[in-house]
Amino acid sequence: MAEGCVMPLRYGMVFFNLLFWLGGCGILGVGVWLSVTQGNFATLSSSLPSLSAANLLIAVGTVTMVIGCLGCVGAVKESRPLLLAFFILLLLIFFLEILAIVLFLHLPRRRKIDHYAQRDLKKGLQLFGSEGNVGLTNAWMIVQTDFRCCGVTNHTDWFEVYNTSRVPDSCCLEYSDNCGLDNPGTWWTAPCYERVKDWLNENLVALWIFALCTALTQVLGLVFSMTMFCQAVKAETFYA
Repeated sequence: MAEGCVMPLRYGMVFFNLLFWLGGCGILGVGVWLSVTQGNFATLSSSLPSLSAANLLIAVGTVTMVIGCLGCVGAVKESRPLLLAFFILLLLIFFLEILAIVLFLHLPRRRKIDHYAQRDLKKGLQLFGSEGNVGLTNAWMIVQTDFRCCGVTNHTDWFEVYNTSRVPDSCCLEYSDNCGLDNPGTWWTAPCYERVKDWLNENLVALWIFALCTALTQVLGLVFSMTMFCQAVKAETFYA
């Protein structure tokens, strides 16, 4: 009876973790491709230059592959050490996600984060267009073009960068070479920081659904792995 209950769990664990591993391979591949072809793409922070989209994807893909591999091999071999390692890693990630959500929902801390983020992004503007900061430059150009905004809190943020009344060409209502030298009436004036926050708020429902689905998947993984671990302990004790 117990074996009949464990077999579906084993096949489910193998299938789930195989998909998990393949997903990790895909994420890692995209991260490596971005790193090779685009440099530090989407690097907006001056104090955390390694916090780029490429590096984040590589890190997430690697962790996902490791966890998927542990779960898959552990389920196939019914290995207690591998199942326990899978459980601990998944539980650690789950707690870190909960901690991140709690910190995000804490209003005073969110205000501090806003203040720090805006200050750090403004420092990053000083590196715009400089040698060795192609990723940061491309990221700002994409953000300002896609979100139709200019600067962190205002288009005047760029005046301190250029030491004159000028903005990047990506701030222009209609793009053209050196349009950032034209009349301010031809520039986007909305702050990029607020535009991105508004976009996140508009997609908050989708983000919460994704978070809940992820949490549910992780809880199921925790339950299945611990069930198999306990069954493996019982089997070893029985045959000892």
